[in-house]
Amino acid sequence: MKNTLMKPSLLALALTCTSVTTQAAQVATDPGDYSPLPAGIDLGILYLQSFDHDEYYVNGQKVDNGPTLSADIGLLRWVHYIEVGGFTIDPQVILPFGKLKLNAAGQEISASGIGDPILGATIWLYNNPETKQAFGLTGFVSLPWGSYDESKGPVNIGENRTKFITQAALVTPITEQFSIHLIGEYTFFGDNDDFGASGVTRAQDDQYGYQVHLNYHMSATTTASLNYYHDYGAESQIEGVDQNDELDNNRWQVTLQHFLQPDLQVQVQYGRSISVDNGFFENDRINLRFVKVF
Repeated sequence: MKNTLMKPSLLALALTCTSVTTQAAQVATDPGDYSPLPAGIDLGILYLQSFDHDEYYVNGQKVDNGPTLSADIGLLRWVHYIEVGGFTIDPQVILPFGKLKLNAAGQEISASGIGDPILGATIWLYNNPETKQAFGLTGFVSLPWGSYDESKGPVNIGENRTKFITQAALVTPITEQFSIHLIGEYTFFGDNDDFGASGVTRAQDDQYGYQVHLNYHMSATTTASLNYYHDYGAESQIEGVDQNDELDNNRWQVTLQHFLQPDLQVQVQYGRSISVDNGFFENDRINLRFVKVF
């Protein structure tokens, strides 16, 4: 039988804090993600992410002696490019895994395991290889199959709910060496009907935001980028009661991508929050990504 009890201070945190899984874009893009590749190519991608949050904000104000959160997250991603009716499409699957640790009110709660798998694809409605301009639309569905323990409330790798994530992206050169990628995102959330205690339902308003990548193509094998992410909405409700935790959060990031060999790319990123209205302030984020081309 599942444990349906939670220590009072952690239950209070679960009912008043934004879930740790909704602090940023639901699918954060990287430079080059929306530059389509030829049909028949496959990508095997491994992401490794580590971040620390030791500041928590409510309505734009830092909470003294508030909760802290640390995480080590990995993602496995497979992408396959095909052509259908003259359009490039990339069916793909993303599988998160990792561990989280939350400290609040002198108590510690942690979670680890496999996250909710994400399935989806991008279709490029416009793709000009000569000008390197492209426009794509993406649809993802996150399935509630990951590790989840209702007694841990917001500290879970899985979310026990379905999510539908949509993105639209424009890729265009600015000069011979500079390009810009503009991405908009909109997410619809299903309900988590087993949140914090048996029978407690957590709902959430739609989340939306945008992402910008300004890229400097140093050579044919190396690109440096400045990245910006801004997220809005996603106020949650517990048993129908608004939690006043709507997002208006943004962060910056720098990225360096380099092909070690023609079929193997390494990416390194560093970033942190700029401002946070509700939720954790991200002090340091370090990301690694390895892409194998097949």
